[in-house]
Amino acid sequence: MPARGPLAALTVPGTIDGWRLALEQSKQNFSLAELLAPAVALAKNGIAVTKNQSVTTCEKLNTLEDVHGFSNIFLSNGRVPQQGERMVQSALGNTLEAIGLYGTNFFYKGDIAETHACFLKDQGSPITLQDIQCQKAEVLKPLSIQTSSGKLFNLAPPTQGMSSLGILGIFDRLNVKQPETFEHIHGLIEATKRAFIIRNAKLGDPAHMEYPPEHYLTDQYLINEAAKIDFSTALSWPYEPKDGDTIWMGATDKGGISVSFIQSVFWEFGSGLTCPDTGVFFQNRGAGFSLDPGPNQLAPGKQPFHTLNPAMALLNDGRVLSYGTMGGEGQPQTQSALYTRYAQFGSSLQQAITMPRWLLGKTWGDATTTLKFEENFDEKIIKLMRGVGHEVELVPSFSSIMGHAGAVVRHKNGMVESANDPRSDGWAYAC
Repeated sequence: MPARGPLAALTVPGTIDGWRLALEQSKQNFSLAELLAPAVALAKNGIAVTKNQSVTTCEKLNTLEDVHGFSNIFLSNGRVPQQGERMVQSALGNTLEAIGLYGTNFFYKGDIAETHACFLKDQGSPITLQDIQCQKAEVLKPLSIQTSSGKLFNLAPPTQGMSSLGILGIFDRLNVKQPETFEHIHGLIEATKRAFIIRNAKLGDPAHMEYPPEHYLTDQYLINEAAKIDFSTALSWPYEPKDGDTIWMGATDKGGISVSFIQSVFWEFGSGLTCPDTGVFFQNRGAGFSLDPGPNQLAPGKQPFHTLNPAMALLNDGRVLSYGTMGGEGQPQTQSALYTRYAQFGSSLQQAITMPRWLLGKTWGDATTTLKFEENFDEKIIKLMRGVGHEVELVPSFSSIMGHAGAVVRHKNGMVESANDPRSDGWAYAC
């Protein structure tokens, strides 16, 4: 599947209609114009380029600089912008302002829709005006599983939320008692392999899956998968994942409402295809389709598999945990590390995020599919992992390939705490 350019931009943007539906569901007295005003101001007045943006632009420039519209927006006089430089997106600010004034239908059925349809047709994208006009967000029931520490929630297919729940469900049934041991780390990694094997073979557009996702999250199914894990031998792992460009945000308010939210354009800068009149650049989620027969095979009207899966948990003592990360294939793995360290084994929230992590497989353009550990990981654990057959590769401490995690916890007494990843440009704060 094409990863950049017009042929990669083959699924309709859905986020804007998602805003509409979320606002309707919230029953809050905010207008869309009020909510978008800060983003409009930032787009028109400019933002400071972050370190990660500058580094990523430099790393991916050779795949993006020739894609229509990319250089005009994301480069500064033809060069990669440096950290701290101001980046202005006036056209995008105008587009967001118009959506706030005229509603989200202006994006899907108004002038913006017609502008995008003409632009995409001229560039060779298969998206039509009718496709744009037919876009509708949906409210879906989340998937859930019960574990010894609480009830966990995540999104249904075509997301990989099923995999994130599967990892933690399988691991819980291994009955590991001690944190940061070989059993803890190896158990999570092998549970990841079991969950990913199911995902790669069975997950896709839910309308085309052989069984509903709940089938793979039953207690007996998870017990059977846990029984396949060998603590003396690592399962070989040839799977090759894809890159990602994602952010996670969590929030809770004084009324007790908690949110776990994730946003992505798939690869860094998505397809790269950018409409000069609106400032909108199009994601490349269509690259998540497969040409091989199966539930994720490319076909008209289908949704591609994607990695986005914001997580929540209702712990046994009444705490509400909203957590998540960017990182594509690494999202379920980072979630499993964060959740088990905090909810299962009792570390502090910040410690659960800051501690050294691992990543199974290839990501962010790496050429290897090894099991990567940050170099500040316990050397004894590394030795034991290699001893059972894991192909271990060490990477720098606090590496971005390990994801940018975050979490918000609301305690039963109303106290709120949050934590953010030192690997990221993000913040944790109260207002």
